[in-house]
Amino acid sequence: MLFVLLTVLATSTMASTAEKLVVGHFSSLPATQTTPKGWEPLSFKKVRQHSRYSLIREGETTVIKAVSQAGASGLLHRVTIDPKKYPIIQWRWRIERLIKKSNLYEKNGDDYPARLYITFQYEADKLGYIRRLQYQTARLLLGDIPASAINYVWANKAVIGTITANAYTDFTQMIVVASGAAQLGKWVTVTRNIYQDYLRAFNTPPPLINGIAIMTDTDDTGEQATAYYGDISFRKTPP
Repeated sequence: MLFVLLTVLATSTMASTAEKLVVGHFSSLPATQTTPKGWEPLSFKKVRQHSRYSLIREGETTVIKAVSQAGASGLLHRVTIDPKKYPIIQWRWRIERLIKKSNLYEKNGDDYPARLYITFQYEADKLGYIRRLQYQTARLLLGDIPASAINYVWANKAVIGTITANAYTDFTQMIVVASGAAQLGKWVTVTRNIYQDYLRAFNTPPPLINGIAIMTDTDDTGEQATAYYGDISFRKTPP
């Protein structure tokens, strides 16, 4: 499923310290809420079946549970973050099963049990003429896509560390941070340097981050997936 995000603006719902910005402070929330404060549902006009998200208690903390059955939708948080100042992102997630037909390189395989999506501001003056035309054409064909985005995914068979263009558009770059069944059912903590990842993916320094989302989707493959998402934070230095 091509993840299309609307233009996003800053919000004041982040928990922050000098060293860390917690953009997904799910552990502090009661499980009685359906949608975390500061996050909003993200759905797609052509997808009738939506993924379901809920806050649940797991042990002594609260996490987001996502369930998808041949559907797709996400949860979006509007932010403005300088990746030069806060280059490190850390989160944790858990999945129950892989998506068998998931494939990084095919549109009908663009499904993942868990993905974390980061979008960046559009800076037209830093794009060449041809690239601006390509972006305008992509928007006509695909809708209001971000000018650049990184999509961290839990893949089926792809090698961890793989960086490749999304099957629908190279304005989104896919980065495999987890793969295979070895850690099914286990909480996995992921720490990435967004600044360096963007450099590797787009061969240029990143603009400001303007959105972050989580998504569990199975609309292209018609399969089923369940995932859990823990707190998400941006940091100045690795923990």
